[in-house]
Amino acid sequence: MAKAKLSSVFFNGIITENPAFRLVLGTCPTLAVTTAAMNGIGMGLAATFVLVGSNVVISLLRNFIPSKIRIPAFIVVICTFVTIVQLLMQAFVHELYESLGMFIPLIVVNCIILARAEAFASKNSVIASAVDGIGMGLGFTLALTIMASIRELIGNGTIFGFDLFGDAYEPMLLFLLPAGGFLTFGLLLGIINKLTERTSKKKEEEN
Repeated sequence: MAKAKLSSVFFNGIITENPAFRLVLGTCPTLAVTTAAMNGIGMGLAATFVLVGSNVVISLLRNFIPSKIRIPAFIVVICTFVTIVQLLMQAFVHELYESLGMFIPLIVVNCIILARAEAFASKNSVIASAVDGIGMGLGFTLALTIMASIRELIGNGTIFGFDLFGDAYEPMLLFLLPAGGFLTFGLLLGIINKLTERTSKKKEEEN
């Protein structure tokens, strides 16, 4: 695959088809773990590891997996990488592992992972599938980090645990609650949709 095509695949996951903000996939962890910026990065990188690993393996095996059992086969591959990342996090970043809790094993049923396996990795080369996994993973990580930073800043007055406003700030604890997650997510979706609409209109006018 040409370099231009690979770059398109990479940026597709970050901008054009961002899993959280454009495709609205993986909404459960997007809302649940984004109470702190570090949680957003941790969950995003864990999902990226699983995305890249499962995409590569599924692409390698795409000609050997019978179509009738492809979904169960994909899930087995995804489960393997989720188990690896879970054990690594438990061993080396235990505090983050405890903070993310049950949402690490739930990466198995994250629709982003299975969607990329079915829609891309099972139909493309290993290199392209790896690039797609990196792009989608980084796009998901970026979305989680932006959302978590906003919620942590408004809801706690901190970013990555660093106090920015001192004792004078009165945090809006609503943003650390589920309602705050929905509110932040909805506002970000609205802003991104508006920006995308403007960009599309400008391109149409230029053409």
